[in-house]
Amino acid sequence: MREPATLEQIQQLIVENQFDKARERLEETLQAEPENIDALYMDAVCRRYLRDFGGAAARLDTIKNLAPEHSRARQEEGHLFKATGDDDRALAAYSRACQLNPALEAAWRGQLEVLVKKGLREQALAVKAQLDRIKAMPRPLIAVMDLISQGRLLRAEEICRQFLQQVPHHVEAMRLLADIGVRFGVLEDAEFLLESAVEFDPTNIQARIDYIGALRKRQKFEKSLHEAKRLLDTFPDNLQFKSIYAIECMQAGDYDTALAHFDEILETLPEDPVTLTSRGHALKTLGKFDAAVESYRLAFKYHPLHGESRYSLANLKTYQFTQAEIEGMHAQEDNSDLSHMDRVYLFFALGKAYEDKDDFDRAFSYYEQGNRLKKVQSRYNASQMTAELQAQREICTAQLIADKQGMGCDAPDPIFVVGLPRAGSTLIEQILASHSQVDGTLELPNILSLSNRLRRWPREDAESGYPEVLADLDATELAKFGQEYIDDTRIHRQGAPRFIDKMPNNFRHIGLIKLILPNAKIIDARRHPMACCFSGYKQLFAEGQEFTYSLEDVGQYYKDYVQLMDHWNRILPGEVLLVQYEDVVSDLETQVRRMLDYLGLPFEESCLRYWETERSIRTPSSEQVRQPVYQSGVDQWKHFEPHLGPLKAALGDLLSQQ
Repeated sequence: MREPATLEQIQQLIVENQFDKARERLEETLQAEPENIDALYMDAVCRRYLRDFGGAAARLDTIKNLAPEHSRARQEEGHLFKATGDDDRALAAYSRACQLNPALEAAWRGQLEVLVKKGLREQALAVKAQLDRIKAMPRPLIAVMDLISQGRLLRAEEICRQFLQQVPHHVEAMRLLADIGVRFGVLEDAEFLLESAVEFDPTNIQARIDYIGALRKRQKFEKSLHEAKRLLDTFPDNLQFKSIYAIECMQAGDYDTALAHFDEILETLPEDPVTLTSRGHALKTLGKFDAAVESYRLAFKYHPLHGESRYSLANLKTYQFTQAEIEGMHAQEDNSDLSHMDRVYLFFALGKAYEDKDDFDRAFSYYEQGNRLKKVQSRYNASQMTAELQAQREICTAQLIADKQGMGCDAPDPIFVVGLPRAGSTLIEQILASHSQVDGTLELPNILSLSNRLRRWPREDAESGYPEVLADLDATELAKFGQEYIDDTRIHRQGAPRFIDKMPNNFRHIGLIKLILPNAKIIDARRHPMACCFSGYKQLFAEGQEFTYSLEDVGQYYKDYVQLMDHWNRILPGEVLLVQYEDVVSDLETQVRRMLDYLGLPFEESCLRYWETERSIRTPSSEQVRQPVYQSGVDQWKHFEPHLGPLKAALGDLLSQQ
């Protein structure tokens, strides 16, 4: 019996045009490993060359179901469609391949050939420019682009840094390294790289677009808006730049201008799903429910594969899908052309649809499938997070707080609402923001950004890392960090003396907060662990909160959170107010008075009628907190209890304490 061939040996057979022999060895491999994506891809290539087009298409469909973002499978699909004379589908496949992996020169060439054949001169010129750009790019950077598309970020970073050591001011290398930084969440470094790249080459449009995106992620909305306006002023008729500017207007709170620009784009591209969905987001944030629904519906009416628009309807929370819309989603469920993320959106939307129909088993099945797909893309490590929170307990001691007494910035402005997502923080914020002396803002990233800076804090005499470095910060540094926070968050305020920062993950950094802002108030928004964790599990977050994509992970995270909050309460007695969501729902006035007393604010009736307060709300709970409190959501998790064994096991003895 012969030894099975390695994929490298089979690849060599393909290079030598021995397709029959390669296919024979691939069959052996696939019998043992039917989901080996590399073998499936090679088999599709062989079948195309052998003109077994149906067999090639079947292999590619299998790959797309297993790995919807496999760029080379999309490129091969383009080759297949071109070989069979289906130019329109070839063009779509090549275009998708290039979106997933801009380093695929063959996909750019394939696009160009089809566009020239169809006589689409302007589009052909644009693709040729991209192809020329790829051809002119140094080979190491081509490798970096390819590695990024495969998710191999550490190797991509290594090659990119090595290249920049040889060519320090290469703009494209700086842009790619910034892209890696954004994916790792090192936003400060990414911003610096992109700012430098734009200074070196203001004509590099992609660098300018990436720079705007990095500024937005850091919530530097004033600066990102300025950069977007500069870009649009340079190219006033460019619809992409008009869309970017509209999004920045929306982020800065100027929804009227954003909507005007979205409408201008739709005059030219009335069926564009991305613009229709963005327009829906703006209308939702303004509380224009019916108009938002119409915009989302139009997006998937014109483009049935556009999953985000369907999920956006589900994310309104109060919207219920029609039977026709549910059937429309099922019609796309097995479509191999669905991208990975569109499939995730679809599964979460179907989960919400069946939950509203009280078909809880089927709803859970779709939530579970969506979470499983989302977790595949995640680098979250529950054990690593447990260790990080344990380090907070070990380093941030009562003695450390005592040693730093009287330091920091004494501003009393911030009110931090912390906890887990879906624990009622948006409700608390809406209640407090209804007070005349309190501004509601956003989930501000400033504390998380500072903690990341401190991880790389350059102090020769300090132990490396954060939170260890906190012990070595002096009074000047602590006061400086506190004042920076006050200054940097001012753009989000409307003039009230107090303001809310409702970034839930700030619970990890309460020691840092009290060192730099000793007079800040902190509210711990807490909810029954089963209700909180399952609500997070069935919520598809725009970004972050990656612990929610597994019942085991979210249960462990909740347990770690409670342990850390117990620690903060021991070393900072009376400094943190615990507000239980169920108590707010059952006795609103008592809890409102309790929160206002803690904050030193006089009682105002408007806080009891918080749903009448008109303000933009940018969280998934926006429609829910525009209504009076309701009991129905408190025990909703119990409908899914038969499926929640892994969550109960992860929470352990916490449940017996409820």
